[in-house]
Amino acid sequence: MTDYAPFPLIDLSGSPRERGRQHGKAAADRLRRGAKMYAESLLASGVDWKELERRAEAMVAGIEQFDPAYVEEMRGIAEGAGEPFAAVMLMNARTEMVAAARRQKAAQHFPDGCTAALALPEASADGVLLHGQNWDWRAECAETGVMLRIRRDDGPDILTFTEAGGLARSGLNSAGIGLTANALECDRDYQRGAGVPLPFIRRKVLESAHLAQAVQTIVSTPKPGSNHMAVSHATSNGGGGEAFGFECAPDETFWLAPERGLYVHANHWITESARAKVKDTGLAETPCSIYRDKRVRDQLGQKMDSGRGKLTFEDFRAAFFDDWGAPWSVCRPPRLNTRGVMTATTAMILMRPGEGHLEACPMPALNRNFTTYALTPDRTAQKQAAE
Repeated sequence: MTDYAPFPLIDLSGSPRERGRQHGKAAADRLRRGAKMYAESLLASGVDWKELERRAEAMVAGIEQFDPAYVEEMRGIAEGAGEPFAAVMLMNARTEMVAAARRQKAAQHFPDGCTAALALPEASADGVLLHGQNWDWRAECAETGVMLRIRRDDGPDILTFTEAGGLARSGLNSAGIGLTANALECDRDYQRGAGVPLPFIRRKVLESAHLAQAVQTIVSTPKPGSNHMAVSHATSNGGGGEAFGFECAPDETFWLAPERGLYVHANHWITESARAKVKDTGLAETPCSIYRDKRVRDQLGQKMDSGRGKLTFEDFRAAFFDDWGAPWSVCRPPRLNTRGVMTATTAMILMRPGEGHLEACPMPALNRNFTTYALTPDRTAQKQAAE
């Protein structure tokens, strides 16, 4: 096994611009490395930096319409890191930028995988909602990820794992909302040229004080491409909660509920209505998705059926460490994907959203060292949400 440095924790507070400057200053090296990686990928295919800057500025108006504070925060990140604004936009909209280039046959698309699971309180050993995920993406990102703890004056505080320079990826907030996201693909993706890049939607979900607000954000916001989001809400001091999964096409959302308190999702469409309406174009790139989903579901379900008790963090950990079929496994060691890019399970995230508890392990196929990150829950907000 190899030791990887823990994802650095960065505390942010103040106005959006101030939070951005703090983020950029603390994560400048990681941001620089991440932006260079994505920019080189596009440059090798004909999209130079000048064109990247043009595309970044062209996206500003749409993001400002969604939430102008996000543009302010990104400009602050650029200032704090001493990097161009386009580099920060690239870290928040790299999927959309690469997809735009792909439409022009200027770049290849490298879909990220993920395997997510959650257990409602009735399915967990201590009656507390559990939520976790393996994030499969470019192996270099095990060294460019950061943990942001965002203190807000106008809503719940946020603890989120993301790539340096990003506004959000997966995480939880002080009201007990938890979020993970998985890539999906379909034949409707990137056809209309409109929509809000996914990191901004995830950030808005994590700003929600109520599950209903998170759901509204997901179902009402147009997206350039497909994605799956699992959203949980632990309430009443962690003793209650609900969760749902949302399979999002650019113009339509299909939702799923846990079965017997257990929910699992990888990188293929599951809902019958979605499978009847959209063509799954992602399985060719992530063929292991069909059994990653099954193996995690089976392992957690068998524990519930065995009479040995309900689910714990250790059960989630064991399921996410599953290496059957390696390197095409739930927990992926570094390997070349179908397009020749080195990918891996770059992070394992385990959360107890109602307690503000998050554990993260970089490159778990090679490293078993978890770091615990904490956010003080707002018990008043959780109690109000449950009433």
